[in-house]
Amino acid sequence: MDAYATPERPAGPSHGRIRRLAGERASDVGYASAAVTLGLFFLLVTMEESAQQQSPPPPLALDLAVGSLSCLGLLLLRRRWPVGLALAVSMAGLFVSSTAFGIAFITVLNVAMRRSWRVTAAVAAVHIGPTVAFYHLDATTPQQYWEAVAVVGLLDATLITSGMLVRSQRLLVRSLRDRARQAEEGQRLRVEEARHMERERLAREMHDVLAHRISLLAVHAGALEFRQGATAEETRAAGVIRQCAYEAMEDLREVIGMLREGTDASDQQRPQPTLTDLPALIEESLRAGSPVTLDNRIGDLSTVSARIGRHAYRIVQEGLTNARKHAPSAGVRVTVDGTVATELTVEVRNALSPAAAVGRMPGSGAGLIGLRERVDLVGGRLEHGRTGTGEFRLRAWLPWPG
Repeated sequence: MDAYATPERPAGPSHGRIRRLAGERASDVGYASAAVTLGLFFLLVTMEESAQQQSPPPPLALDLAVGSLSCLGLLLLRRRWPVGLALAVSMAGLFVSSTAFGIAFITVLNVAMRRSWRVTAAVAAVHIGPTVAFYHLDATTPQQYWEAVAVVGLLDATLITSGMLVRSQRLLVRSLRDRARQAEEGQRLRVEEARHMERERLAREMHDVLAHRISLLAVHAGALEFRQGATAEETRAAGVIRQCAYEAMEDLREVIGMLREGTDASDQQRPQPTLTDLPALIEESLRAGSPVTLDNRIGDLSTVSARIGRHAYRIVQEGLTNARKHAPSAGVRVTVDGTVATELTVEVRNALSPAAAVGRMPGSGAGLIGLRERVDLVGGRLEHGRTGTGEFRLRAWLPWPG
């Protein structure tokens, strides 16, 4: 049977903003740590090679200054201009600073995490190509050249692969969030539509009931207006009542007429059911093949007012519909109980189908949402859900005016 649970509301905007800022600061620290580690590693390697070749080392102050600017640019520009940052740091690392050369690997990782694979491949080619050419000119032996190319190539490949995996995961999470948001929005729209349709249905029912009562008022007022022996004051008062009743009928017909647009004409003229029509509803379900039993503990169903009886009838009707939809072969038991001194109780109970017993049953819960609107209208209560005996129970308490 249909069931609807209101989803939990997400955390407030301030909490989400704090979490997002904390995550950004943590990623900044991680980027900076990795960049500084690689930058210092390549600086030490360059200084060691200079010492082995007995060549003058690069200007340490300039190297560290360019590396610091590259690291600062990584922190400030990596989200907004990742491609331009990667190209600039790569060129600086190739011709000016060994520290910036190490940081360039992190900028390539940043591009892989934020841009498509085509852009990432182009940036990687710009980074690796000049580097390989530079090592070809600078290496003293073929072994040294191939070792340098292998280190640069493997490091770039590892970082690019990791960045693309992170980007794919982010895109997947974003897609799942969008789908969840769309599903929640669709569910909300279905709930609003169900409430709107049920309110229209209630308005049409109220129109039929009020039209009947106002027409009776007009008839009695007309009889009093033309009653023999009535004084002029009584005749005038009866005429005012009759005219007001007629105008109320016209106003009601004009307002409710808008709700009847697009509805079946036969349904518009159909008399509204009451609780006395409940046995006929049970008989109709039996003819349709549904094993339904009625437990009438009231006796004379006509003692229930037409207003309350109409709502009770609709509750049973919706319960039988859902039982046929979700548990077509299960037995259904309808119980009607209560007294004028207490309240009217309507219960529809059926066994759960095997598919429903292992998980949430399908359906948007539109029928039950409509029933809740109906029950709230008369000041009653409604509950539904699984029982400990493996059944689904729909129960409503309706006021029974004496």
